[in-house]
Amino acid sequence: MDYVAVNKEAWDRRTQVHVQSEFYDVDGFLKGKSSLNEIELNEVGQVKGKSLLHLQCHFGLDTLSWARLGAHVTGVDFSTEAIEQANSMAVKLGINAEFFCDDIYHFGVSNTRQFDIVYTSYGVLYWLPDLDRWAATVADALKPGGQFNLVEFHACNDFLSGISYFPANTPDIEEAGTYTENCSGEKSTLVTWPHSLSEVINALIKAGIDIESFNESPFSPYNCFEGLEHVKGKGYQMLSKGHQVPLVYSIKGRKNR
Repeated sequence: MDYVAVNKEAWDRRTQVHVQSEFYDVDGFLKGKSSLNEIELNEVGQVKGKSLLHLQCHFGLDTLSWARLGAHVTGVDFSTEAIEQANSMAVKLGINAEFFCDDIYHFGVSNTRQFDIVYTSYGVLYWLPDLDRWAATVADALKPGGQFNLVEFHACNDFLSGISYFPANTPDIEEAGTYTENCSGEKSTLVTWPHSLSEVINALIKAGIDIESFNESPFSPYNCFEGLEHVKGKGYQMLSKGHQVPLVYSIKGRKNR
């Protein structure tokens, strides 16, 4: 199975749904609302005047939000529909941004530029079969001493949903809808791979990224999983036997060579 083609088709379809959703609130974004959450703003820090590469950027809301904060941004995603939408919004808003439609592994081979910051977030890693190649792409795209930031959904939630926590030789293949409120039950074939926290961290270390911080949170900024409840001022939480489930983790690292 050509997993890139299968997932690309799914995300082309999803993008058409997402740009019309309240979940992404494109109208609010076009009027000046930022798509960034407190967790990534605190983790990434000051971006003004810095070059920032956003891997797996979807249709560019976060990428353009970083640009609004003064970063010189480049976004990469394999969905043709998503990149078309990202370019359209950049033109509409008059924001100087570059977007490339490319599979992350191919981009890793073809890219010759280096950036001050490489950023990626929320539901990105389980679409990738090989985290060593992913981490090498990150490291190669960073200037010496450059900063890497990952904000990702915690694998604990997937584990409690019946998905393997540890890496597997074969992917999970399922028919599923998207996570926005306007999906209307439409389903697509999705191909994903589980990744443990140790696999993520060790891949980055092997690639030459020094881990400066690792944090976990019981709160998600998004109501995108079953069984979540809203906590005012915090986000959304999930309880298992009365205890909070870790829903998001973040890694900050720096290229050491």
